[in-house]
Amino acid sequence: MKTDEVRVLVVDDVPDAADMLAQVLELGGYTVWTAHDGLRALAMIEEHNPHCVLLDIDMPGIDGNELCRRVRERYVDDIVLIAVSGQDIEDRRVVEGFARADHYLRKPVDLSELNRVLPPVYC
Repeated sequence: MKTDEVRVLVVDDVPDAADMLAQVLELGGYTVWTAHDGLRALAMIEEHNPHCVLLDIDMPGIDGNELCRRVRERYVDDIVLIAVSGQDIEDRRVVEGFARADHYLRKPVDLSELNRVLPPVYC
């Protein structure tokens, strides 16, 4: 692992959405992994120790809200959590997820907003 890399995990149950966002981040100089469910995301967080996790709130099984809760419980504030959702801001699950995350972005993700909240890459 390079010491100057910024590691990001993208979690979305829609593989195309996760892969597209990962490709954009890689072009920006980030080291990126993807997971398509909460359980896999937890394993990848343990394995890769990311600086940041972008996570969809509305996923089957362990949703983004529960994923946020578990990450906060284990890592406190060591990982930047960015919740991403296309759901209505008034949805209870969305409100709970956003309360645990550091940042919230609506789908489709505005790349300038994403760049504003991501840890910076130094070249």
